[in-house]
Amino acid sequence: MFLVRSVFWLLVAYMVIRPGMDFDPHAAANQAMVAGQQLVSEQVDAIQCDNLQCFGGKAVLASVLPSLPDTTPVGPTMQEQPTGKDVPYPMPRLRRAG
Repeated sequence: MFLVRSVFWLLVAYMVIRPGMDFDPHAAANQAMVAGQQLVSEQVDAIQCDNLQCFGGKAVLASVLPSLPDTTPVGPTMQEQPTGKDVPYPMPRLRRAG
């Protein structure tokens, strides 16, 4: 049974992430951020206010939502950094070791 479940989940993973699939994580993160902002702004607009504190909270949220920072990375990602390292040299022999 363990083998059957393993094969099933490996096939599901292969169908979702197949070779040659173009995946841009930054675009997906930005798209998710925009969708989340839209959802929150719609929910905030749907709130019925009857006092000044509620109106103030809605105003603060409305001013903060459009100005959220961009999620693009500042530097190169781990995959873009070079992996080649210099070969470490051994420590020189001490004089007393001959």
